[in-house]
Amino acid sequence: MDARTKQHQLDTAAMAAIVDALAKAKSRQDIDAAMAVYHPQCVLEAPPFGSRREGSAQIHASLEGFFSLFPDYAVSLQGQAVSGDTLVSWGSIHLTLTGTPGGQVPNGKRATVPVFILFRFRDDRVIWESFNFDLASLCRQSGVSLDAFASASN
Repeated sequence: MDARTKQHQLDTAAMAAIVDALAKAKSRQDIDAAMAVYHPQCVLEAPPFGSRREGSAQIHASLEGFFSLFPDYAVSLQGQAVSGDTLVSWGSIHLTLTGTPGGQVPNGKRATVPVFILFRFRDDRVIWESFNFDLASLCRQSGVSLDAFASASN
């Protein structure tokens, strides 16, 4: 790889600071601040929802939808590890499901669910995020069936 194509490598502290800024922005439901952390060509995947969004416009719309479904979303990250250009963070998400997924009315209780999130970086911003959590636990705590929620999120 020549000098023109070699990516700038972030150290662990820099990666952690970028992720912390993103976690804080999302916990405030501050979409503009979150978008400032995402690279314009970012990919945001949420395997529990079976979703993949690419680029600023799709990610912005996805965050709007997510925060309308979970208006009190907050994340608490408790640990991290780095392997090469990937940082993984883990902790818990805290959120109340609103809306009626699959026609079901949630119980209105705030859920706490384990989460792990994978990140990659470009130009000191997040270029790829994979947001992983236990959807079955969220559904159970929210009083809706997994099948109805899964079909509603497609």
